[in-house]
Amino acid sequence: MPGWTGMRLAGQPTWSEVADVHGPAPSPLTVVLVHGAFADASSWAGVTGLLHDDGLTVHAPANPLRGLAHDAACLRNVLRRIDVPVVLVGHGYGGAVITDAAADADNVLALCYVAAFGLDAGECLLDITSRFSPTPAADALFGAPVPTPFPADADSELYIRRELFPQVYAADLSPHVTSVLSVTQRPIARCALTSRSGPPAWADKPSWYAVATADRMLNPTAQRFMALRMTATTHSLEGSHAVPRSQPDAVAAMIREAAAHSVGPDSGRTPRHPF
Repeated sequence: MPGWTGMRLAGQPTWSEVADVHGPAPSPLTVVLVHGAFADASSWAGVTGLLHDDGLTVHAPANPLRGLAHDAACLRNVLRRIDVPVVLVGHGYGGAVITDAAADADNVLALCYVAAFGLDAGECLLDITSRFSPTPAADALFGAPVPTPFPADADSELYIRRELFPQVYAADLSPHVTSVLSVTQRPIARCALTSRSGPPAWADKPSWYAVATADRMLNPTAQRFMALRMTATTHSLEGSHAVPRSQPDAVAAMIREAAAHSVGPDSGRTPRHPF
């Protein structure tokens, strides 16, 4: 896969095989995948299958997309119900949600950002997007009223115009796939763009970042800025904003790397194995 050198090749051990080689099985570990705007949990289908093949437990909860405080609270509830270590992954707006939700989640050992927002305290999405050159997404969004606001400040929501969806969101997917995604997209509440983040989880948790170099939703320069700010282990993927769908192998490889680090010698758990 272009731009990636860490994928598990044929013959490399899976997560469960590593446990067999090193003796005592590593503590159970769960990967939680948080989707972004204009998508749903099915965007993680390819990544989920690959992680299952590695013997990892995966949860991909629905992200309500109703505003940062509301969405982060929902994710915190998910994390509280998981009594094992977690690698928390966010795509796009989902990155802002994991940043806010995991700050006080002791069971979250690592964060993975996939073309995602990694906000700082007091920052909002528009603070990031306005700091860098605008992307085509700026002219591709349109608003629609919400019949029954929930929460109360979610009085309108944003969609990507169907005719522009392929080129701005998923230029590296087939026309058939993008035509389906454009009509099944889940809108995001407009208030989510201006919701302010709390203390960032990346300030004291190890982070990984996959920069989508052909992203037309979130400027790749902004992605590199956020990755550098959080001192993340960074990988570049030659793909659109839809990299979880277009490059599931590369995304899964980064998550696998974070999982291996989480049970490595520095964590006080089991010996690290180079996946």
